Amino acid sequence: MAGRKDEPMMALRSTIKRTIKNLFLVLVLPLFCVYWLLSWGGRSDGTFQSFSQFLSLFPGKTGSYIRAAFYRLACADTSDDISVGFLTIFSHRNTTIRRGVYIGPQCNIGMCEIGEDTLLGSGVHILSGNKQHRFSDPDTPIQEQGGAFQKVRIGRDCWLGNNATVLTDLADKTLIAAGSVVTRPSACGDIFAGNPAKPLKNRFNLQTPQTPVTSNDQ
Repeated sequence: MAGRKDEPMMALRSTIKRTIKNLFLVLVLPLFCVYWLLSWGGRSDGTFQSFSQFLSLFPGKTGSYIRAAFYRLACADTSDDISVGFLTIFSHRNTTIRRGVYIGPQCNIGMCEIGEDTLLGSGVHILSGNKQHRFSDPDTPIQEQGGAFQKVRIGRDCWLGNNATVLTDLADKTLIAAGSVVTRPSACGDIFAGNPAKPLKNRFNLQTPQTPVTSNDQ
């Protein structure tokens, strides 16, 4: 019965939240049009980074709503039902953020797709793959050897701890310990930790330690 009584209130909150998000979409639309016009020159990622840096400076709930609305308009298949923290910067327009994603403050988000309901702590870095810089020729400066960006996929219902760095795909339901550097793909439910990160356990195979039964317990 209590659950049924709460349903109208939950529906009202959802309606209010949706109305606020729609309002911010309208408010951000002129800014998006300016971005769209400026990106015609062929440096769309450079323009996108500039706008991302600017939008990262807005604090609080207002900033979170502004960023969600802008990325909904600027990034393909991105939901506005997301939370993007203060001072978090996106590097590439070719980024997709699904519904329910939380991204903490001071993160650096490269070219990636982040699945539904995934959580990123503070200071998380998602790089655009591990081939951004070539360094095979020691006689040529690294910045002149080129490289390639890759779109990294972070699965749904993952949790990336504070200051984690990810260079490769993560399967659904992966957990990454704080401060870890992930250089190889995970399997569904893996728990990674370390630098370089290694799988310690899997969420689907966790075993609860059992206390031995003694004669005093019987």
